[in-house]
Amino acid sequence: MLNRRTLLQAGTALTSLALPAAGWSQAKPDKLTILCHRVHRSVLTGDKGGDATAEWTRRHGIGIEWITLDTGPLHERLFRESSLSSTSVDLAFLLNTRATPNVTNLLEPLDGLMKADGLEDPADMFPGLVAAMRFGGKTYAVPHRHATTGFHYNEAIFKEKGVPIPRTFEDVIEAARKLTFTRADGSQVFGFLIEGDNYPNVIDMARAYDGDFITGDYKLGVNEPAMLRAVQTLRDFYAAGVMPRNWTAIKGEEVNTWMQSGRVAMTITSFGRTQFYNDKEKSRHPGDIKVMALPASRDLKAKFPQAAPAKTEFWAMCIPKSARNKPVAWSLIKELSSKSNTVKAALNGNGPVRASAYKDAGFAARMPYAAAEAATLKVARVPIPAFDNAAKAGDIFVEELQAAVLGRKGVALAMDDVARRVKPLLP
Repeated sequence: MLNRRTLLQAGTALTSLALPAAGWSQAKPDKLTILCHRVHRSVLTGDKGGDATAEWTRRHGIGIEWITLDTGPLHERLFRESSLSSTSVDLAFLLNTRATPNVTNLLEPLDGLMKADGLEDPADMFPGLVAAMRFGGKTYAVPHRHATTGFHYNEAIFKEKGVPIPRTFEDVIEAARKLTFTRADGSQVFGFLIEGDNYPNVIDMARAYDGDFITGDYKLGVNEPAMLRAVQTLRDFYAAGVMPRNWTAIKGEEVNTWMQSGRVAMTITSFGRTQFYNDKEKSRHPGDIKVMALPASRDLKAKFPQAAPAKTEFWAMCIPKSARNKPVAWSLIKELSSKSNTVKAALNGNGPVRASAYKDAGFAARMPYAAAEAATLKVARVPIPAFDNAAKAGDIFVEELQAAVLGRKGVALAMDDVARRVKPLLP
Protein backbone atom coordinates (compact mmCIF):
# COMPACT_ATOMS: atom_id res chain seq x y z
CA MET A 1 0.00 0.00 0.00
CA LEU A 2 1.57 3.15 -1.30
CA ASN A 3 1.81 5.73 1.50
CA ARG A 4 1.89 9.47 1.05
CA ARG A 5 5.43 9.85 2.39
CA THR A 6 6.79 7.40 -0.18
CA LEU A 7 4.95 9.20 -2.94
CA LEU A 8 6.20 12.56 -1.75
CA GLN A 9 9.76 11.30 -1.73
CA ALA A 10 9.31 9.90 -5.22
CA GLY A 11 7.80 13.16 -6.36
CA THR A 12 10.74 15.32 -5.27
CA ALA A 13 12.78 14.02 -8.17
CA LEU A 14 10.34 15.11 -10.89
CA THR A 15 12.08 15.09 -14.20
CA SER A 16 11.22 16.25 -17.68
CA LEU A 17 8.65 14.32 -19.68
CA ALA A 18 11.43 12.60 -21.62
CA LEU A 19 12.23 8.99 -20.86
CA PRO A 20 15.07 8.66 -18.31
CA ALA A 21 18.13 7.61 -20.26
CA ALA A 22 19.62 5.84 -17.24
CA GLY A 23 16.66 3.46 -17.01
CA TRP A 24 16.09 2.89 -20.74
CA SER A 25 19.04 0.82 -21.77
CA GLN A 26 17.27 -1.45 -24.27
CA ALA A 27 16.31 -0.43 -27.79
CA LYS A 28 13.19 1.68 -28.08
CA PRO A 29 10.20 -0.58 -28.83
CA ASP A 30 7.94 0.14 -31.79
CA LYS A 31 4.89 -0.16 -29.55
CA LEU A 32 3.69 -0.81 -26.01
CA THR A 33 0.97 -3.38 -25.37
CA ILE A 34 -1.68 -2.44 -22.81
CA LEU A 35 -4.00 -5.04 -21.27
CA CYS A 36 -7.20 -3.40 -20.06
CA HIS A 37 -10.98 -3.29 -19.91
CA ARG A 38 -12.65 -1.47 -22.79
CA VAL A 39 -13.72 1.33 -20.43
CA HIS A 40 -10.06 2.17 -19.75
CA ARG A 41 -9.34 2.65 -23.43
CA SER A 42 -12.51 4.71 -23.77
CA VAL A 43 -11.69 7.16 -20.98
CA LEU A 44 -8.07 7.52 -22.08
CA THR A 45 -8.81 8.17 -25.76
CA GLY A 46 -12.27 9.76 -25.72
CA ASP A 47 -13.38 12.87 -27.59
CA LYS A 48 -14.82 15.01 -24.79
CA GLY A 49 -11.58 15.35 -22.85
CA GLY A 50 -9.16 14.34 -25.57
CA ASP A 51 -6.68 11.51 -26.09
CA ALA A 52 -4.40 11.26 -23.04
CA THR A 53 -1.97 9.00 -24.91
CA ALA A 54 -1.52 11.12 -28.04
CA GLU A 55 1.22 13.48 -26.89
CA TRP A 56 3.30 10.66 -25.37
CA THR A 57 3.13 8.55 -28.54
CA ARG A 58 3.98 11.57 -30.71
CA ARG A 59 6.90 12.64 -28.52
CA HIS A 60 8.51 9.20 -28.33
CA GLY A 61 7.46 7.65 -31.63
CA ILE A 62 6.04 4.60 -29.89
CA GLY A 63 2.64 3.15 -30.81
CA ILE A 64 0.11 1.59 -28.44
CA GLU A 65 -1.59 -1.76 -28.94
CA TRP A 66 -4.75 -2.19 -26.84
CA ILE A 67 -5.90 -5.62 -25.70
CA THR A 68 -9.38 -5.16 -24.19
CA LEU A 69 -11.07 -7.92 -22.22
CA ASP A 70 -13.87 -8.24 -19.66
CA THR A 71 -12.85 -8.17 -16.00
CA GLY A 72 -12.48 -11.92 -15.41
CA PRO A 73 -10.61 -12.80 -18.60
CA LEU A 74 -8.47 -9.66 -18.21
CA HIS A 75 -7.09 -10.78 -14.87
CA GLU A 76 -6.69 -14.38 -16.01
CA ARG A 77 -4.63 -13.14 -18.97
CA LEU A 78 -2.60 -10.77 -16.78
CA PHE A 79 -1.70 -13.45 -14.25
CA ARG A 80 -0.93 -16.02 -16.96
CA GLU A 81 1.29 -13.63 -18.90
CA SER A 82 3.04 -12.41 -15.76
CA SER A 83 3.95 -15.96 -14.75
CA LEU A 84 5.87 -16.49 -17.99
CA SER A 85 9.62 -15.88 -18.26
CA SER A 86 8.83 -13.09 -20.74
CA THR A 87 5.60 -11.42 -21.85
CA SER A 88 4.63 -9.01 -24.61
CA VAL A 89 2.23 -7.24 -22.21
CA ASP A 90 3.95 -4.05 -21.06
CA LEU A 91 1.29 -2.38 -18.93
CA ALA A 92 -1.92 -3.73 -17.40
CA PHE A 93 -4.90 -2.55 -15.40
CA LEU A 94 -5.56 -4.35 -12.12
CA LEU A 95 -8.70 -4.23 -9.96
CA ASN A 96 -8.00 -3.62 -6.26
CA THR A 97 -9.91 -6.78 -5.28
CA ARG A 98 -7.44 -8.86 -7.34
CA ALA A 99 -4.33 -7.25 -5.85
CA THR A 100 -3.62 -9.91 -3.23
CA PRO A 101 -0.27 -10.28 -1.49
CA ASN A 102 0.45 -13.38 -3.60
CA VAL A 103 -0.29 -11.58 -6.86
CA THR A 104 2.46 -9.08 -6.14
CA ASN A 105 4.95 -11.88 -6.87
CA LEU A 106 3.88 -11.50 -10.52
CA LEU A 107 4.22 -7.71 -10.66
CA GLU A 108 7.16 -5.34 -10.90
CA PRO A 109 7.77 -3.21 -7.78
CA LEU A 110 7.59 0.40 -8.94
CA ASP A 111 9.66 2.14 -6.28
CA GLY A 112 12.91 2.15 -8.25
CA LEU A 113 11.18 3.48 -11.36
CA MET A 114 9.44 6.16 -9.29
CA LYS A 115 12.70 7.19 -7.69
CA ALA A 116 14.32 7.65 -11.09
CA ASP A 117 11.33 9.40 -12.66
CA GLY A 118 8.73 10.46 -10.10
CA LEU A 119 5.01 11.00 -10.46
CA GLU A 120 3.72 14.56 -10.68
CA ASP A 121 2.59 15.80 -7.24
CA PRO A 122 1.96 12.34 -5.74
CA ALA A 123 0.37 13.81 -2.60
CA ASP A 124 -2.49 14.94 -4.85
CA MET A 125 -3.63 11.32 -5.20
CA PHE A 126 -6.26 10.13 -2.73
CA PRO A 127 -4.55 8.31 0.15
CA GLY A 128 -6.95 5.36 0.51
CA LEU A 129 -6.36 4.33 -3.11
CA VAL A 130 -2.63 4.83 -2.88
CA ALA A 131 -2.36 2.83 0.35
CA ALA A 132 -4.12 -0.23 -1.07
CA MET A 133 -1.43 -0.77 -3.71
CA ARG A 134 1.50 -1.11 -1.34
CA PHE A 135 2.59 -4.50 0.04
CA GLY A 136 5.58 -5.34 2.19
CA GLY A 137 6.83 -1.77 1.94
CA LYS A 138 6.77 -1.78 -1.87
CA THR A 139 4.53 -0.09 -4.44
CA TYR A 140 3.02 -2.31 -7.13
CA ALA A 141 0.46 -0.19 -8.97
CA VAL A 142 -0.71 3.39 -9.49
CA PRO A 143 -4.46 4.14 -9.07
CA HIS A 144 -6.34 5.25 -12.15
CA ARG A 145 -10.14 4.85 -11.90
CA HIS A 146 -12.49 4.58 -8.92
CA ALA A 147 -16.12 4.05 -7.91
CA THR A 148 -16.88 5.50 -4.46
CA THR A 149 -19.95 5.32 -2.25
CA GLY A 150 -22.37 8.20 -1.87
CA PHE A 151 -25.65 8.65 0.01
CA HIS A 152 -28.66 8.92 -2.33
CA TYR A 153 -32.06 10.25 -1.29
CA ASN A 154 -35.34 11.15 -2.96
CA GLU A 155 -35.84 14.80 -2.13
CA ALA A 156 -39.51 14.70 -3.17
CA ILE A 157 -40.30 12.02 -0.59
CA PHE A 158 -38.49 13.99 2.10
CA LYS A 159 -40.59 17.06 1.24
CA GLU A 160 -43.77 15.00 1.07
CA LYS A 161 -43.31 13.83 4.66
CA GLY A 162 -41.67 17.02 5.97
CA VAL A 163 -38.44 15.27 6.98
CA PRO A 164 -35.15 17.26 7.03
CA ILE A 165 -32.19 16.04 5.00
CA PRO A 166 -29.85 13.98 7.24
CA ARG A 167 -26.67 15.55 8.52
CA THR A 168 -25.53 12.62 10.69
CA PHE A 169 -26.02 8.89 10.36
CA GLU A 170 -28.35 8.99 13.34
CA ASP A 171 -30.48 11.35 11.23
CA VAL A 172 -30.48 8.72 8.47
CA ILE A 173 -31.84 6.13 10.90
CA GLU A 174 -34.55 8.45 12.17
CA ALA A 175 -35.52 9.53 8.65
CA ALA A 176 -35.75 5.92 7.45
CA ARG A 177 -38.53 5.24 9.95
CA LYS A 178 -40.44 8.42 9.09
CA LEU A 179 -40.16 7.79 5.36
CA THR A 180 -41.62 4.29 5.53
CA PHE A 181 -45.34 4.59 4.73
CA THR A 182 -48.20 3.51 2.48
CA ARG A 183 -49.55 6.00 -0.03
CA ALA A 184 -53.22 6.63 -0.62
CA ASP A 185 -53.10 4.42 -3.71
CA GLY A 186 -51.85 1.53 -1.60
CA SER A 187 -48.23 1.62 -2.81
CA GLN A 188 -45.59 1.00 -0.16
CA VAL A 189 -42.58 3.29 0.27
CA PHE A 190 -39.59 1.93 2.14
CA GLY A 191 -37.39 4.36 4.02
CA PHE A 192 -34.04 2.69 3.34
CA LEU A 193 -32.76 -0.16 1.22
CA ILE A 194 -29.46 -1.80 0.30
CA GLU A 195 -28.94 -5.14 -1.38
CA GLY A 196 -29.49 -8.10 0.92
CA ASP A 197 -27.27 -10.72 -0.70
CA ASN A 198 -23.94 -8.89 -0.50
CA TYR A 199 -21.83 -7.19 2.15
CA PRO A 200 -20.06 -4.01 0.87
CA ASN A 201 -22.90 -1.60 1.70
CA VAL A 202 -23.09 -2.98 5.22
CA ILE A 203 -19.45 -1.99 5.53
CA ASP A 204 -20.49 1.50 4.41
CA MET A 205 -22.93 1.63 7.31
CA ALA A 206 -20.19 0.53 9.71
CA ARG A 207 -17.94 3.23 8.24
CA ALA A 208 -20.42 5.83 9.54
CA TYR A 209 -18.92 4.77 12.89
CA ASP A 210 -15.42 4.31 11.39
CA GLY A 211 -15.75 0.53 11.51
CA ASP A 212 -14.60 -2.38 9.36
CA PHE A 213 -15.22 -6.01 8.53
CA ILE A 214 -11.49 -6.61 7.99
CA THR A 215 -8.96 -3.81 8.41
CA GLY A 216 -6.22 -2.96 5.93
CA ASP A 217 -3.72 -4.96 7.98
CA TYR A 218 -6.01 -8.02 8.07
CA LYS A 219 -7.39 -7.57 11.58
CA LEU A 220 -11.01 -8.51 12.24
CA GLY A 221 -13.34 -5.64 13.09
CA VAL A 222 -16.56 -7.51 12.36
CA ASN A 223 -17.48 -8.04 16.01
CA GLU A 224 -16.40 -4.59 17.18
CA PRO A 225 -18.94 -1.92 18.25
CA ALA A 226 -19.08 -0.08 14.89
CA MET A 227 -20.09 -3.14 12.88
CA LEU A 228 -22.43 -4.31 15.62
CA ARG A 229 -24.25 -0.96 15.44
CA ALA A 230 -24.56 -1.26 11.67
CA VAL A 231 -25.97 -4.78 11.76
CA GLN A 232 -28.29 -3.94 14.66
CA THR A 233 -29.62 -1.02 12.61
CA LEU A 234 -30.45 -3.37 9.75
CA ARG A 235 -32.07 -5.77 12.20
CA ASP A 236 -34.20 -2.96 13.61
CA PHE A 237 -35.10 -1.72 10.12
CA TYR A 238 -36.25 -5.18 9.08
CA ALA A 239 -38.29 -5.71 12.21
CA ALA A 240 -39.98 -2.32 11.79
CA GLY A 241 -40.78 -2.83 8.09
CA VAL A 242 -38.35 -0.13 6.93
CA MET A 243 -36.98 -2.75 4.51
CA PRO A 244 -39.11 -5.27 2.55
CA ARG A 245 -39.74 -8.77 3.89
CA ASN A 246 -37.82 -10.33 0.99
CA TRP A 247 -34.74 -8.22 1.78
CA THR A 248 -32.33 -11.17 1.69
CA ALA A 249 -33.19 -11.74 -1.98
CA ILE A 250 -32.88 -8.08 -3.01
CA LYS A 251 -30.03 -7.47 -5.46
CA GLY A 252 -28.33 -4.24 -6.43
CA GLU A 253 -30.28 -3.80 -9.68
CA GLU A 254 -33.57 -4.12 -7.80
CA VAL A 255 -32.47 -1.38 -5.40
CA ASN A 256 -31.71 0.82 -8.41
CA THR A 257 -35.11 0.13 -10.00
CA TRP A 258 -36.94 0.85 -6.74
CA MET A 259 -35.09 4.13 -6.35
CA GLN A 260 -36.07 5.13 -9.88
CA SER A 261 -39.71 4.25 -9.26
CA GLY A 262 -39.97 6.10 -5.94
CA ARG A 263 -40.49 2.98 -3.84
CA VAL A 264 -37.38 3.72 -1.75
CA ALA A 265 -36.43 6.99 -0.06
CA MET A 266 -32.71 6.39 0.63
CA THR A 267 -29.90 4.08 -0.39
CA ILE A 268 -26.12 3.80 -0.30
CA THR A 269 -24.26 3.13 -3.55
CA SER A 270 -21.67 4.68 -5.84
CA PHE A 271 -21.95 8.40 -6.60
CA GLY A 272 -22.22 7.75 -10.32
CA ARG A 273 -25.58 6.02 -9.89
CA THR A 274 -27.24 9.42 -9.56
CA GLN A 275 -27.21 9.75 -13.35
CA PHE A 276 -29.12 6.47 -13.67
CA TYR A 277 -31.60 7.40 -10.95
CA ASN A 278 -32.37 10.70 -12.67
CA ASP A 279 -32.60 9.37 -16.22
CA LYS A 280 -35.48 11.34 -17.77
CA GLU A 281 -36.54 8.39 -19.90
CA LYS A 282 -36.49 5.72 -17.19
CA SER A 283 -37.02 7.39 -13.82
CA ARG A 284 -40.35 8.47 -12.33
CA HIS A 285 -38.43 11.05 -10.29
CA PRO A 286 -35.89 12.68 -12.62
CA GLY A 287 -34.20 15.56 -10.83
CA ASP A 288 -35.58 14.56 -7.42
CA ILE A 289 -32.95 12.00 -6.46
CA LYS A 290 -29.96 13.74 -4.94
CA VAL A 291 -26.59 12.47 -3.78
CA MET A 292 -24.32 13.67 -1.00
CA ALA A 293 -21.44 12.31 1.04
CA LEU A 294 -22.39 9.55 3.46
CA PRO A 295 -22.74 11.35 6.80
CA ALA A 296 -20.75 10.11 9.76
CA SER A 297 -22.19 9.44 13.19
CA ARG A 298 -22.68 12.54 15.33
CA ASP A 299 -20.02 11.09 17.66
CA LEU A 300 -17.45 11.31 14.84
CA LYS A 301 -18.40 14.62 13.25
CA ALA A 302 -15.27 16.28 14.62
CA LYS A 303 -13.11 13.60 12.97
CA PHE A 304 -15.15 13.32 9.75
CA PRO A 305 -16.95 16.66 9.34
CA GLN A 306 -17.56 16.37 5.60
CA ALA A 307 -17.92 12.66 4.95
CA ALA A 308 -17.74 9.25 6.56
CA PRO A 309 -14.85 7.04 5.35
CA ALA A 310 -17.09 5.18 2.89
CA LYS A 311 -15.85 2.40 0.67
CA THR A 312 -14.10 2.86 -2.63
CA GLU A 313 -13.16 0.33 -5.32
CA PHE A 314 -10.67 1.09 -8.05
CA TRP A 315 -8.47 0.07 -10.94
CA ALA A 316 -4.73 0.68 -10.98
CA MET A 317 -1.94 0.49 -13.56
CA CYS A 318 0.80 -2.08 -13.08
CA ILE A 319 3.74 -3.64 -14.93
CA PRO A 320 4.13 -7.45 -15.19
CA LYS A 321 7.37 -8.66 -13.63
CA SER A 322 8.25 -10.43 -16.89
CA ALA A 323 7.54 -7.39 -19.10
CA ARG A 324 10.29 -6.43 -21.57
CA ASN A 325 9.99 -2.64 -21.58
CA LYS A 326 9.56 -1.64 -17.94
CA PRO A 327 11.09 1.87 -17.96
CA VAL A 328 9.14 2.73 -21.10
CA ALA A 329 5.92 1.38 -19.58
CA TRP A 330 6.57 3.41 -16.44
CA SER A 331 7.01 6.52 -18.54
CA LEU A 332 3.53 5.98 -19.97
CA ILE A 333 2.03 5.31 -16.51
CA LYS A 334 3.56 8.57 -15.32
CA GLU A 335 2.13 10.40 -18.34
CA LEU A 336 -1.36 8.98 -17.87
CA SER A 337 -1.22 9.84 -14.15
CA SER A 338 -0.39 13.52 -14.67
CA LYS A 339 -2.81 16.19 -13.48
CA SER A 340 -3.74 17.27 -16.99
CA ASN A 341 -4.35 13.74 -18.23
CA THR A 342 -6.34 12.88 -15.10
CA VAL A 343 -8.68 15.72 -16.03
CA LYS A 344 -8.83 14.57 -19.66
CA ALA A 345 -9.83 11.07 -18.59
CA ALA A 346 -12.36 12.49 -16.12
CA LEU A 347 -14.01 14.52 -18.87
CA ASN A 348 -14.18 11.28 -20.87
CA GLY A 349 -16.09 9.61 -18.01
CA ASN A 350 -13.36 8.37 -15.65
CA GLY A 351 -13.51 8.55 -11.86
CA PRO A 352 -10.47 10.76 -11.15
CA VAL A 353 -7.95 9.68 -8.52
CA ARG A 354 -6.49 13.17 -7.93
CA ALA A 355 -8.00 15.84 -5.67
CA SER A 356 -6.99 18.58 -8.12
CA ALA A 357 -9.23 17.12 -10.83
CA TYR A 358 -12.29 17.90 -8.74
CA LYS A 359 -11.26 21.56 -8.68
CA ASP A 360 -11.11 21.75 -12.47
CA ALA A 361 -13.92 24.06 -13.57
CA GLY A 362 -14.83 22.01 -16.64
CA PHE A 363 -15.12 18.77 -14.70
CA ALA A 364 -16.91 20.29 -11.68
CA ALA A 365 -19.48 21.94 -13.97
CA ARG A 366 -20.41 18.54 -15.39
CA MET A 367 -20.46 16.72 -12.05
CA PRO A 368 -22.78 18.38 -9.51
CA TYR A 369 -21.59 15.96 -6.82
CA ALA A 370 -17.89 16.64 -7.44
CA ALA A 371 -17.27 18.34 -4.08
CA ALA A 372 -19.05 15.60 -2.12
CA GLU A 373 -17.18 12.81 -3.92
CA ALA A 374 -13.85 14.58 -3.42
CA ALA A 375 -14.56 14.98 0.30
CA THR A 376 -15.38 11.28 0.54
CA LEU A 377 -12.25 10.21 -1.32
CA LYS A 378 -10.06 12.08 1.14
CA VAL A 379 -11.07 9.57 3.83
CA ALA A 380 -12.40 6.59 1.81
CA ARG A 381 -10.83 3.16 1.96
CA VAL A 382 -11.44 -0.18 0.25
CA PRO A 383 -14.16 -2.36 1.83
CA ILE A 384 -11.71 -5.12 2.67
CA PRO A 385 -8.10 -5.73 1.65
CA ALA A 386 -7.62 -8.26 -1.13
CA PHE A 387 -6.63 -11.80 -0.15
CA ASP A 388 -7.08 -15.25 -1.65
CA ASN A 389 -10.04 -16.25 0.55
CA ALA A 390 -11.87 -12.92 0.35
CA ALA A 391 -14.85 -14.34 -1.56
CA LYS A 392 -15.28 -17.12 0.99
CA ALA A 393 -15.04 -14.62 3.83
CA GLY A 394 -17.69 -12.47 2.16
CA ASP A 395 -20.04 -15.44 1.81
CA ILE A 396 -19.66 -16.22 5.51
CA PHE A 397 -20.41 -12.62 6.41
CA VAL A 398 -23.57 -12.57 4.28
CA GLU A 399 -24.78 -15.86 5.74
CA GLU A 400 -24.41 -14.67 9.34
CA LEU A 401 -25.65 -11.16 8.50
CA GLN A 402 -28.89 -12.51 7.08
CA ALA A 403 -29.42 -14.71 10.12
CA ALA A 404 -28.98 -11.68 12.38
CA VAL A 405 -31.21 -9.35 10.36
CA LEU A 406 -34.01 -11.92 10.13
CA GLY A 407 -33.84 -12.46 13.89
CA ARG A 408 -32.72 -16.07 13.69
CA LYS A 409 -29.54 -15.32 15.61
CA GLY A 410 -28.50 -12.52 17.95
CA VAL A 411 -26.44 -9.77 16.32
CA ALA A 412 -23.44 -10.14 18.62
CA LEU A 413 -23.45 -13.93 18.31
CA ALA A 414 -23.69 -13.79 14.53
CA MET A 415 -20.76 -11.38 14.22
CA ASP A 416 -18.71 -13.42 16.70
CA ASP A 417 -19.37 -16.43 14.49
CA VAL A 418 -18.18 -14.47 11.45
CA ALA A 419 -14.96 -13.65 13.28
CA ARG A 420 -14.46 -17.26 14.35
CA ARG A 421 -15.06 -18.64 10.85
CA VAL A 422 -13.13 -15.99 8.91
CA LYS A 423 -10.04 -15.79 11.10
CA PRO A 424 -8.46 -19.01 9.71
CA LEU A 425 -8.94 -17.67 6.16
CA LEU A 426 -6.88 -14.51 6.65
CA PRO A 427 -3.31 -14.30 5.30
